[in-house]
Amino acid sequence: MAFSSVLRGLHINDGQEGSPSELLPQIQHLLDGARDSFSRLRVLRDIRMLFDSADVGWFLSECDTAGSPTVDALYRDFLCALTGLAALPPCETDSGDLPASAYAHLPDVAREVCDVLRVLVSRLATGVEDKPNRGTAVVRVLAAPLCMFAATHKQDQPWSTEESRKAAAQLLDAVVRATGSPSLTQFLCGTPTGDPPGALWAMLDILRPQMTKKNWKRNQATKFVFAWILTQVGRPWLADHLDRVFPASLCISDDYRPENKVLGVRCLHHIVLNVPAADLRQYNRAQVLYHALFSHLYTPEAQLIEVVLPCLLDLLSVLEKPCGSTQAPRRTNRYDQVLRLVLTHMEMEYKLALRRVYAKHLAVFAHRMGVVMIRHLKRLERVIVSYLEVSDSPGEQSRLSILDALELILQNTWPRVECRLEVLVRALLKLMCDVSTVPGQCPPAVKEELLCKATRCLQLLDHCSGGRLRVLLEDVDSSCAPPDVIQCLQRVRDSSFCPTVDTKEGCAQTATPETSFMPYKAQESLE
Repeated sequence: MAFSSVLRGLHINDGQEGSPSELLPQIQHLLDGARDSFSRLRVLRDIRMLFDSADVGWFLSECDTAGSPTVDALYRDFLCALTGLAALPPCETDSGDLPASAYAHLPDVAREVCDVLRVLVSRLATGVEDKPNRGTAVVRVLAAPLCMFAATHKQDQPWSTEESRKAAAQLLDAVVRATGSPSLTQFLCGTPTGDPPGALWAMLDILRPQMTKKNWKRNQATKFVFAWILTQVGRPWLADHLDRVFPASLCISDDYRPENKVLGVRCLHHIVLNVPAADLRQYNRAQVLYHALFSHLYTPEAQLIEVVLPCLLDLLSVLEKPCGSTQAPRRTNRYDQVLRLVLTHMEMEYKLALRRVYAKHLAVFAHRMGVVMIRHLKRLERVIVSYLEVSDSPGEQSRLSILDALELILQNTWPRVECRLEVLVRALLKLMCDVSTVPGQCPPAVKEELLCKATRCLQLLDHCSGGRLRVLLEDVDSSCAPPDVIQCLQRVRDSSFCPTVDTKEGCAQTATPETSFMPYKAQESLE
């Protein structure tokens, strides 16, 4: 359709072509006059056809001088008018949520706005011969608000649909291409030389007044847009923006709603992983973060503990020296403080979801702390035995995880294991009999994995006790246990070597005898 025909259909300028400074304000006035959703959708489709039919030179016809502020302001005002049509309504309640009905009209309008902006950005970036870079310069001026709008409607939330999310993703791709950036990361962070600069500074400037303690709940999309922007930026760029993203992430994690806490902790974990340790320790940031995360451990929410423990463990590597370092004596530190609290909660916990989370991360503690786990063996024994007794079928995630943790603990704390041989062997044998005798308790693959892991633990216990377990197993009557258990015990009796920690090859992996299976740090401690 011809440019003039679309103008006549819109009843603008009597169908006569004019400059952007003449037509764009009239289009904005037309959008303001469209009161109902149907009228807005029709006008937006006509605007998209208008931009499609316009000559490329028309968009930059008023760029007499490079960097003309008039043209930039013109398109910035037009962008504000378009994005305002699909803006989320403010929320005045403390919850920060609105009913889904409040967003009923937004997905369709957002989809059409994204299509209009995508066409506009593509036409501007095409440029003309006498002004080859001017269109790209205009797009860079608009890049931050365009990216913010696209990030808002890319979220899988009540204000979006599959079509609107697809349109927002296409708009974001068009903006990245129009600025000449090869990737979204370079679009946000810029090049190492700083020419051209990234859009991240401008986007964080837009978010700054919205991410205050009083305002961040007024718009339901603000926290998701902030989290999306943050997770797109990694090393080494994130350290330059730490003063802006760290307080906002703490603010979100300090909310009373569990879903907001989870989102905030994920943002904080991204910061811990992508900011140098020296920057985190500066101004006592790491200590502040440690106290915030430690307080979350008292929350009985499995989804929150699931994200808090990995973040806390990575933060401890920033605050503390490695537990296996050759400092003498090895003093208690924050690793011990966190593990004591975790073990306290594990002993009293009865919710299966939380038991799975705690059991999964106990192995990480054993790996990070190494031989220092000896300090907590008495409580670890009680926790391991109690977790082996309770089934969480059909997946048995809790039992599988606790067996992984037991394997690492045995390898790291072997000098103190022999006195606990009787208790641990009884618990492992009871587990093997339970999964073998109760029909349908767990799938065959899970049963096989449980028996395999329990067998490896028995082999380790036998090696730690100098072969005492094999002597005891010689007197086992084959009629007293299921065939599967007898096969596992026979494997322990026949084992003259100690299994390595290698789950890829199953239980048949062996290592050299004596102290070869012991970690170097554990051997060093004995010397």
